[in-house]
Amino acid sequence: MADTFEELIADAEAADVTGWGFDWLDGRATEERPPWGYARLLAERWASARAALDLDTGGGEVLAEASVFPPVAVATEAWPPNAAQATARLHPRGVAVVQTAPGAPLPFAAGGFDLVTSRHPVSPDWEEIARVLSPGGTYLAQHVGPASGFELIEYFLGPLPRERQGRDPQAEADAARAAGLEIVDLRTARLRIEIRDVGAVVYLLRKLVWWVPGFTVDAHRDRLRDLHEQIQRGGVFVDHSSRHLIEARRT
Repeated sequence: MADTFEELIADAEAADVTGWGFDWLDGRATEERPPWGYARLLAERWASARAALDLDTGGGEVLAEASVFPPVAVATEAWPPNAAQATARLHPRGVAVVQTAPGAPLPFAAGGFDLVTSRHPVSPDWEEIARVLSPGGTYLAQHVGPASGFELIEYFLGPLPRERQGRDPQAEADAARAAGLEIVDLRTARLRIEIRDVGAVVYLLRKLVWWVPGFTVDAHRDRLRDLHEQIQRGGVFVDHSSRHLIEARRT
């Protein structure tokens, strides 16, 4: 593995950041996993569903871990490179992948799915989720919680007290209830991230473009070099993610 600042930067700039796989970070960064095991829960629910929809599926990586799919199996993704990956990964297994537009209504009939799932949706549209669920149908998802990744984000952008309040799980639960859904389960977790080289930082900020909008290596080279030296001294940069599991039922 490269170890000089310039080598680490060059490796990260050359890395493929499409899809939602993070294998490139093996040996470079680790993230504690939530205790509920979302991929296992998703696989169990999909195996028993009649018609299931996975929203914001990315490259289909998490959904592909399921071993059994229902008779009607659909996934959506808005970013074209991810949609292409998801199609290649899931279509051979009988899952239709539909490319959607951000913020647009879901292109499905009302009440068409008894199960809707999502891992880290961009912005859950509770009205649309409730609309496409059949009566008694379930929404099961793992959402990104408040102030996730903010030690790293604020390293580049400075304090963001207002933004730290976003993605509040109770506020999302209230919005789901307002759309006609009953909250069945809501669990939260705060998880440790350890970043072991500056290349991992560049990779993350290229992939998670909303963390530091407009990030480029050239524009942030001084901060990256300072962070590289900090990691060299201490061995690790510690960050934290937050997640919540939410299960809701259409009444």
